[in-house]
Order: sequence, then structure tokens, then C-alpha cells
Amino acid sequence: MKLSDFKALTFDVYGTLLDWETGMVTGLKPLTDRVSRSLSRDDILEAHAFYESTTQRYTPSKKYYELLPVVYRRLAEEWNVEVTWEECEAYGRSARHWPAFDDTIEALTYLKKHFKLVVLTNTDNLTFSGANTRLGVHFDGVYTAEDVGSYKPFDRNFDYMIEMMARQGIQKHEILHTAESMFHDHAPANKYGLSNCWIYRRHDKSGFGATMNPGEMPKYDFQFNSMMDMAKAHQAELPS
Repeated sequence: MKLSDFKALTFDVYGTLLDWETGMVTGLKPLTDRVSRSLSRDDILEAHAFYESTTQRYTPSKKYYELLPVVYRRLAEEWNVEVTWEECEAYGRSARHWPAFDDTIEALTYLKKHFKLVVLTNTDNLTFSGANTRLGVHFDGVYTAEDVGSYKPFDRNFDYMIEMMARQGIQKHEILHTAESMFHDHAPANKYGLSNCWIYRRHDKSGFGATMNPGEMPKYDFQFNSMMDMAKAHQAELPS
């Protein structure tokens, strides 16, 4: 199997193309600065992962910028900090400004020359529109949790993506699902028989950070530590 065997790359965005962990930690600073006990970066991210995943499961139709304020309030309750709803809403708006990884734009610009690029994101259309301005490319398909009415790893998100891609003439075996999260993306990719590429952004860290532990580790067809590593690997496959 080679990268050049595929016609389309379907991307998770937050955690894969955008540095959502830095965005979270920065956005939560007004809260974490008021916590009486010491919190490590991973303490913050793992608590966020729990409340985000739980809220997505219980209210799957809630838009991401409406869901994040609930996560902020749950975190404040766990850490015994009083917050206003306005503070919670401010955190919800911050996601559209979370930064891209340094290699993302250059890698996407290269890959766009060789593949259809499609987004399957656990965000809403407004939040993604802010992020998209920092990614540097036009995507051939943008499928958000708001469009589907649920969040990955729910089946319907992948059902929707596969159906929409087929409408564009791209069949399942021609798709390479490209993501960081084992929980949100690679476990369901295995379930659906999608070829998959792990962008292991946390290769120099332990644990799963801002995503839930997937339990049994999913399988993957390719692994790179960055999007630029993936782009270089594809370039190496081409005739000289």
C-alpha cells in the first residue's frame, strides 16, 4: 500500500491540522489560573476530554461553540471555581481562533496538488470557517458535526462522509482517513474498513491528551509524526 494509491484524504482538523491542545490550554487559562491546586497540562487536557466527550454523547445535536461553554462550566465545577455563563461562552468562541501546527499549511498546499482534500470535523460551520482561514487551502468537501447532527466516533458521521464522497465519485477504497485521534477517528475507521493514516502529534508525550483513551489500540496503515512528514513520504513515492 502506498499513499499515491488514494484519490482523497479525509481529515480530522482539531488535533491533526490545528493545535487544539495549545488552544484549549490557552483558552482555559482564565479558569485554571483560579484553581487552588496545581494542574499539569495533561490534567487539564484529560479532564477536558472527559467532559467534551460526555457532552457530545448526551447532546449530539448541540453546536460545538455551544458545547464548549458546558465543558468550561463542568471543569469549573470539578475544580471548585465560580464562573459566569459569559466566561463559559467566551471559551466557546475561542475555538475558531486556535492555532494551526507550523507544518500544516505547507503540507496541505503540497497534498492539494495530488489529492482531493475533505474535512470530517467535530466542530460546527461557524467555528470551522474561522479555522479554515488559517489552513491555506480550499477543501473539496467540508462535513461538520453540525451538518450530521452527531459527533465522531458516532457511526452516522462516517456514514454521511462516505455517502457524500460517493456522490463526488470517490469510493471507500479510494479514501485515506488522516487523523491524530485514535478514539474519534481511527477506531471508527477500522470499523468501516477505511484505510487510515495516524498523524501522531503526541509522539513525544505520554497518554492521549485531549482525546479519550480508545481502549484497545486501533490499527493503522500509515504513521507520521507530522503532516509535513506525510507530504515528504508521498513526494518520495513519485518518479524522480
